[in-house]
Amino acid sequence: MEYSNEERAGDKWSLPDVMVQQFTAEEVAEGMEDDIWEFSKRHEFRLASMNSRTRDKMLAAMVDELGISGGYMYAFGSLGCLPDSDWFGPFPSYAEALADARAMAEE
Repeated sequence: MEYSNEERAGDKWSLPDVMVQQFTAEEVAEGMEDDIWEFSKRHEFRLASMNSRTRDKMLAAMVDELGISGGYMYAFGSLGCLPDSDWFGPFPSYAEALADARAMAEE
């Protein structure tokens, strides 16, 4: 957890509001609902919603065909709660993800 505004870090009444986390390429693919829908229409992946091995094969195919890479992603939310926003990224490093989150929070 990080602060979207570094100035708030010194305020004892303020809580971190940005979660930065590392994801594998397969985890990034799992969040791509529109692409999952399209891949699940393929004959070889028609049982992906019921069979974990088929789902894993589908995610691997998505990673290969769509060129998905893992990395660091961020989401906004309150400490101790699930994120309130979508996940943004992936970014190659933690620092780049945090910098983008802080830039987005300023807008």
